[in-house]
Amino acid sequence: MKRGKGDKKGTKNRDVSGQVVPLTEPVVVAPPMVGTRSWIGGLFTRSSRRQDKSIDYTLSPLQEERLQKLQDRLLVPFEETRIDHQESLKALWNASFPNINLTGLVTEQWKDMGWQGPNPSTDFRGCGFIALENLLFSARTYPVCFRRLLLKQKGDRAKWEYPFAVAGINISFMLIQMLDLQNTPKPKCLPGMNFLKLLEEDENAFDVLYCIAFAMMDAQWLAMHASYMEFNEVLQATRNQLERELSLDDTHRIQDLPAYNLLFQ
Repeated sequence: MKRGKGDKKGTKNRDVSGQVVPLTEPVVVAPPMVGTRSWIGGLFTRSSRRQDKSIDYTLSPLQEERLQKLQDRLLVPFEETRIDHQESLKALWNASFPNINLTGLVTEQWKDMGWQGPNPSTDFRGCGFIALENLLFSARTYPVCFRRLLLKQKGDRAKWEYPFAVAGINISFMLIQMLDLQNTPKPKCLPGMNFLKLLEEDENAFDVLYCIAFAMMDAQWLAMHASYMEFNEVLQATRNQLERELSLDDTHRIQDLPAYNLLFQ
């Protein structure tokens, strides 16, 4: 049974300032912002302000190689005219809804996956192609968990749920910031340093961490009885928990993270 939060079902709701905003475009920060930027990038202004004291350390040759490959991925924008990017987007749809034919790359069908409009490419501008790679990795590597999150199959859900796809992009962006991956030549924060140990053991560590973070975010969402107006708080709680788990002394592989088990529930 879904929790009843907000106004009665309709096309409008009131935000924390009393203004009326359309429910078709979720708002997560105050003062209210409506549209693509409200869900992609806008909420990270607050959560990214906390900076760890700069630390110095030496990378192993394997860490350096894998970090460079990961940082190169961050530089690739999503380009809707590239055939390989189009094929990846189609692959995501087929993994999500294998029994439903996609009618086009620009179609209202995408909203069923949680995109903010009929053209997903406008949402990817907030993070780039790596966000699509993360979603595809999740769908292919942990399909049961992916579909559970996509279809909101677990728990007492809110009446106004977070949109799956753009939440996924937000999680990719949050991890990039949390791990300080855009800092060259290497992260200068403790979570980033701890993550590189995991990356040395598994070249897919970032993508697996993304899957863990998505499952953790959904678990936090349920535990906090959140609705879409609280997405910002839920994502911050997820980040805090990830940072704690990355700092555990007995975490040497990505599979050692306590939240790794969420992928199999």
